Amino acid sequence: MKIIAVIPARYASTRFPAKLMQDLGGKTVILRTYEATVATKLFDDVFVVTDSDLIFDEIVNHGGKAIMSIKEHESGSDRIAEAIANLEVDIVVNVQGDEPFTEAGPLEQVLSVFKNDEDRKIDLASLMREITDEDEINNPNNVKVVVDQSQFALYFSRSVIPYPRDKDVGVRYFQHIGIYAFRKQALLDFYSLPMKSLEASEKLEQLRYLEFGKRIKMVETTHVGIGIDTAEDLEKARAILGS
Repeated sequence: MKIIAVIPARYASTRFPAKLMQDLGGKTVILRTYEATVATKLFDDVFVVTDSDLIFDEIVNHGGKAIMSIKEHESGSDRIAEAIANLEVDIVVNVQGDEPFTEAGPLEQVLSVFKNDEDRKIDLASLMREITDEDEINNPNNVKVVVDQSQFALYFSRSVIPYPRDKDVGVRYFQHIGIYAFRKQALLDFYSLPMKSLEASEKLEQLRYLEFGKRIKMVETTHVGIGIDTAEDLEKARAILGS
């Protein structure tokens, strides 16, 4: 299988404008993310796909590979799908642009499910981690996922799922970790399908896959990513890098 990583990189950000071009120990956040992804040695190729000339030039001027988006896009999946439409590739991994400490371990976990999927029952795969703290469970910024007995996703929500009407039945709560591996066709199908009510309501693009019958295999992990969503996150990342 030919496996590539694609890093969708928007310049605009509601909570932290231009965060991907912020300095992190002498390099921008997006360049560190790109270099960390390449350093995993898991991929035949790594690309940044962006709507920004600044980000495009930042990657290319440092010897990396970047693709300019042609259209405006609502989601990372849309941006990636446009970029890979004419590439010869089997599996595409979405690496978040604000994850400068990307490591091989969780990426290997999400790729592993395709090795024995001879019947091609898996359209895409992603990660989840168990959460037990009530504040984490109730936080709408933590997307929750419920799965069936074969670890295929049933639903994702910002709400608490399942609802704990009976607290004594041993329910486990899982937070969705937004690392994805897609079959190319699943991405292309996503790009051609309209946003429906579930995705529009929750503002979660993975619901489009479920609404149109795609199968998402979830893999349990203990990985906790270090993303940069705010200026405070950037300061924490600088401290981590400095240590």
